[in-house]
Amino acid sequence: MPPKRSITLTEAELRLMKILWQRGESAVGDLVAAMPDSAPLAYNSVLTTIRILEQKGYVYHRQEGRAYLYSPCVAEHEAGRSEVRHMLQRFFGNSRERLLLSLLGDEDITPEELARLKEAIAHAAEDSPDGTSGVN
Repeated sequence: MPPKRSITLTEAELRLMKILWQRGESAVGDLVAAMPDSAPLAYNSVLTTIRILEQKGYVYHRQEGRAYLYSPCVAEHEAGRSEVRHMLQRFFGNSRERLLLSLLGDEDITPEELARLKEAIAHAAEDSPDGTSGVN
């Protein structure tokens, strides 16, 4: 039995998605040209990766002449939310509290970041229908 296909994005897939989110509809050649010099991908690698992204439901294509033009069908913020939900399940047992405590325990967190987190938590509690933050 083959392994279950991941719905998360690999590094190469994410690089292509970021280009598509920025540029919009693009041919494979355009994506190859838009790759950063620090992390180039060959045409065949981009073609393979974009096909995988289409199988995963992140992009779709339309044909114009002989060329396929690819467009994102998942918004960047939604892909980010999906990745966070996946990480939350895999590493933190679906506990938002454990995730947040892990972030707060990071010695690199700045006072400004802490202040923004406190504000976001306060607003989340206000927005909750029962007055709770919904933190697990």
